[in-house]
Amino acid sequence: MSDLLSSTSKSKDRPLSTSSTSSRSKLLLQPPTRSPTGNMEAGTPTGAAPDRTRSSSKLNFLSHLPKLPAPGSVGNFFRAFLKPAEEVGPIPSLKESLRAVVVSSYLNILLIFIPVSWALHFATPTQYAAIFSTGFMAIIPLAKLLAFATDDLSLRVGQALAGLINATLGNAVELIVAIIALSQCQLGLVQSSLAGSILSNLLLVLGMCFFTGGIRFSEQGFGMGAAQLNSSLLTLSAASLLLPTLYQVIERSDSRASFSTTQAQILKFSHGIAIIMLLMYISFIFFQLGSHTAMFKDDSADIAKSTTYMRHTPTPSSDARSDNLELRTRSIVAEPESTEPGVGQESQDSDIESPQMNGWICMGLLIVVCVFVALTAEFLVASIDGLTESGRISKEFVGIILLPIVGNAAEHASAVTVAIKDKLTLSIGVAVGSSIQIALFVIPLTVIVAWGMGKPMTLLFDPYEVACLFLAILTVNYVLQDGKSNWLEGTILMSLYAILATLFFFYPGMDVAEHFAVCK
Repeated sequence: MSDLLSSTSKSKDRPLSTSSTSSRSKLLLQPPTRSPTGNMEAGTPTGAAPDRTRSSSKLNFLSHLPKLPAPGSVGNFFRAFLKPAEEVGPIPSLKESLRAVVVSSYLNILLIFIPVSWALHFATPTQYAAIFSTGFMAIIPLAKLLAFATDDLSLRVGQALAGLINATLGNAVELIVAIIALSQCQLGLVQSSLAGSILSNLLLVLGMCFFTGGIRFSEQGFGMGAAQLNSSLLTLSAASLLLPTLYQVIERSDSRASFSTTQAQILKFSHGIAIIMLLMYISFIFFQLGSHTAMFKDDSADIAKSTTYMRHTPTPSSDARSDNLELRTRSIVAEPESTEPGVGQESQDSDIESPQMNGWICMGLLIVVCVFVALTAEFLVASIDGLTESGRISKEFVGIILLPIVGNAAEHASAVTVAIKDKLTLSIGVAVGSSIQIALFVIPLTVIVAWGMGKPMTLLFDPYEVACLFLAILTVNYVLQDGKSNWLEGTILMSLYAILATLFFFYPGMDVAEHFAVCK
C-alpha cells in the first residue's frame, strides 16, 4: 500500500510529456456535449468508451478527398486548385522549350504534310484521294504534339485541374473532327468515327499492349479494382447506345407509330441521356482523382504478380527446379533489387518531374496545334464524300477504321511503351480510359453541341456498329476479369479488330434517311 502511494505521489510530481500535453489541450479545446439522456461525451453513457468506428470511417473517406480552403478564402481555393500535386523542377528557357518541341517525337517529320495537304486542297480540289491521304498523315504528328503539350501543362497545375485538362484535351482530335463533320451535317460520319475510336482503343491498342507485354513477361498483373470499374462503365456506355436502337426497332414494328414521331422522340431522350452520361463522367473523374486515387496506381495492393518465362536448363536437379520455380513466380513488381530499367516497382527516390517547356510556349503550342488540327481536319472531312463516291472504299470503313487511327496514334504509342515496362495498370488506364472518355464525355458532348447547332444528332447509332461495340466490350470484360494478361489474350483482341475491319470494308452502311433525322 505504501509503495502504491509513493508511486502515485511520484506520478503527480512528474511533469507531463509533450504528447500528453497536446492530448489534454485537444480535450480542453473540444468541450464535451450533453446528450439527450443527460450524459456527457457526445451522447455516450457515463463510463462507456465513445464509439469511434463511425467517425474513423468518415475520416478515412474524407482523407482521400481534396482539402478545401477555409470559408471565404477564394484566393486560397484557386491557389490549391492551381498548385501542382508534386514538386516540379526548374522551368526551361525559351531556347530549351523550342528544342523540346522539335525533338519531342520522330513523328514531327510528318508535319511536312500540312502545307502539302493545304496546297492540294486549294490547287486541285478534285484530287480527293491525295487530299485525304496527306491530311491523314498531317494530323498524326499534330495529335502527338497535342498530347505532349497537354502532359507538360498538367505538371504545372493541381491534380483536379490536371484531370480536367486531360479529359478535355485527351480526345481533342476526335472532338474537333466530330464538330467539323457536324457543321457539314455528316451525322453518320460523326457517329462512325466515335464508335471506331472506342473499338480501336479497346481492341487494337489494348490488344497490342497485352501482346507486347506478353512477349517480355509470361503473365502480367493489373489492378482488379480499376479493371472491374472500367468494365462497369463500358457496360453502361454500351447500354446507352443499345437502348435507342431497341426503341426504334420496337416502335417501327408498331404500325401506329409514324417515322417522324419516332425520330422526334429518340432525339428528345437522346438529349436527356447525354446529360446523364456527362454527369456520370464528372462523378468518375471525382472518383478517380479525389476519393479513390490509390485504386488507379500501379502499386495498388490488388495487383496480381507478374511472372517471367521459365528458364530452360538441361537436366536440372530438384533444388534447381525449386529455385527456378521461385524465380518464375516471384513478383516483378515487388522485387526491389531489380536493376533492369523499367522492370518492377519504381524506386523509392522518385525523380522530380521537370516541364520541358515554359508556360508561354506550352500554351502557344496548344493553341497553334488546335488551329492546325481544325483546318486540316476540315479539308480532310470535305474530301471524304469524293473519296467514297467511286465505291472502292466505303464511308463506314473511313469512319470506323481510318479516322480513329489519326486520333489514337499518340495514345497507342504511349500505352504500348508503359506495357513493356510492366506498368499494365497504367497502360489499361490509357487504352480503356480513353474509350470511357469517348463514350461518356465526347459522344454526349457532341450530342449537346449538335443540339445547340440545330443538328439532329442522336444516340441512335447504326445497329451493326452497336452490335460490334457490344461484342468488343463483352470480349474485353472477359479478358479483364482474372486480373492477368498474356500475349494470347492480346492476339484475341487484335484478331477481333481485324475481323471487324474486314467486315466494315465491305459494309455499305445504312441509308441515312432510314436511320437519322434529316438536317434542315
